[in-house]
Amino acid sequence: MWRILRPDSLSVLRDERARRAFRRYFMVMEGRLPPRFLVCKRVPASFQPSWEEEELWEAHRSALEEFRRTLSLLDEGKVKFGDLKKPRLSLLDLKVELSRRLLSSCRLCEHRCGVNRLEGERGFCGVGKSKVASEFMHYGEESLLVPSYTVFFSGCSFRCCFCQNWDISQYPEEGVELSPRELSALLSKAAKNGARNVNFVGGNPDPHLPFILETLRESETPLSSVWNSNLYYSSESAELLRGTQDIYLTDFKWGNDRCAKKYSGITRYWETVTRNHLTAFSDAEVLIRHLVMPGHLECCTFPVLQWIAENLGERVRVNVMAQYRPCYRAGEYPEINRPISPEEYRRAVEEAERLGLNLEP
Repeated sequence: MWRILRPDSLSVLRDERARRAFRRYFMVMEGRLPPRFLVCKRVPASFQPSWEEEELWEAHRSALEEFRRTLSLLDEGKVKFGDLKKPRLSLLDLKVELSRRLLSSCRLCEHRCGVNRLEGERGFCGVGKSKVASEFMHYGEESLLVPSYTVFFSGCSFRCCFCQNWDISQYPEEGVELSPRELSALLSKAAKNGARNVNFVGGNPDPHLPFILETLRESETPLSSVWNSNLYYSSESAELLRGTQDIYLTDFKWGNDRCAKKYSGITRYWETVTRNHLTAFSDAEVLIRHLVMPGHLECCTFPVLQWIAENLGERVRVNVMAQYRPCYRAGEYPEINRPISPEEYRRAVEEAERLGLNLEP
């Protein structure tokens, strides 16, 4: 049925620009390469859980180098995945241990609240134990992702006044508590039903990084993993994500810190999100969403598109989105309490085309 509903999800398989930008993702989807998290599980890591955090990071740096070497050999066809043995302790085990250390004085995102979430303390996002608000096969994502097995987590590191998912993002206690093994079983079922990937989103997935890493550790399902995030995570989280994700699906909202503070309630937006885009680009394949906001072409849309063109180029795919609609608390801000106009969207797309970006049709 999805083939009928989304014929573009078939035509994208013949899109040469998409295949160049997402070469490895297509090869995983076609069963020719393993997803990156499975490679992580085959890379040995020398560490003891009792080690100090800095010792664990040093072991992580060493194991990550081995991961890169192994991935290169796999991608070049010099090594077969089936020949790689499972180590006693893997790079993914080490990532799980380090992610728990980040929880003890929470540094998962750039708010850096420092609360002990292992002891039930809550920070800016309000997330305690990870809860799944919903999970289903999504047919409304970008063409190369459909059908996407999408897991919506409760809670978010932003407080966007116009959030379309505010009932999830602003209420971290909503949802169902699953174990990593239970969610892993759902991934396996989704793959059998034709999913092209598992898509971790919310809310936002960043506050749930330890739980997601544990879920991937439980899984042997050869599905690409998609990190669908606002990219406001910390540099430590960025390092833990390295080697686990096949696509970073990013939400690049604002072109400056002023708008980010006013409408999303956060500071140091531009520095953090541009840094994490560069890190993501150095690690895996990247698909960027930019939601065009009413009255924000010059201050946000144009700077965002210009930065992408100058720093990432056509090796990333960009979805210039016209889906904005005023909801949640948008009525408190008259300047954004309207849909974007056809003229605003036309100008946004024309600018992206002028810059030579690889656009989602």
